[in-house]
Amino acid sequence: MNAPNGHALSVRGLRAVRGTVEVLRGVDVDVARGETCALMGLSGAGKTTILRSVAALQSFSAGTIGVGGFELHPGPVPPESRLREFRRKLGLVFQSHALFEHLTVLDNVTLAPMHVLGWPRSRADEAAMKLLGSLGIAERARAYPREISGGQAQRAAIARALAMDPLVLLMDEPTSALDPARRGALGETLRALAAEGRGLLISTHDLDFVRGFADRVVILADGLVMETGTPKEILDNPRHPATRALISNS
Repeated sequence: MNAPNGHALSVRGLRAVRGTVEVLRGVDVDVARGETCALMGLSGAGKTTILRSVAALQSFSAGTIGVGGFELHPGPVPPESRLREFRRKLGLVFQSHALFEHLTVLDNVTLAPMHVLGWPRSRADEAAMKLLGSLGIAERARAYPREISGGQAQRAAIARALAMDPLVLLMDEPTSALDPARRGALGETLRALAAEGRGLLISTHDLDFVRGFADRVVILADGLVMETGTPKEILDNPRHPATRALISNS
């Protein structure tokens, strides 16, 4: 996907409430095309709430979220009929992978192109097999999620998220179940995806992964951005107590 320079994702003044607690209190985050940005912070800092808000899976109370010219605004989540174009611009990989257990890997990947884009089965299969091949799991296309490893399930989930050729890819704790070798392989995969012009926003606690593969780090605490910069700037020379706490707890 060739994309001009500029922001793939722009979050401005994001506030979100859960019950009586304001989980996000005015967050600004930009992700450029071709950039991998890591959201970091202790549990409860608001990382997953940002991802879910950006993905239009939950409402937010103030601010704006822009993805490739499409904007989300405060209030109830719009009906899916109004989100169709937005869904084409954004892919989400859940921490649990969330593959449909009754569908094969191939069917998981072809689901959106067939039902949202109206592609015929042959075209969807061809595109899905190319994606699965690029991620190294084409040979597992006919397997069901229960029949594949955690690393293979993650790659299948990435393929499913990429099936609509999104501008922005969101990932929640992608390395939580991976050994060091598979973390490195995932990092190289994500680097290649960013190089195609996508913006990647990743929630993670994995300091080594961030040091090796992120372009920028955003440190969250108490629903606010405390500091942001390159991994070397932020993790090697932490200025804020929230960053020092994150490092000491890792």
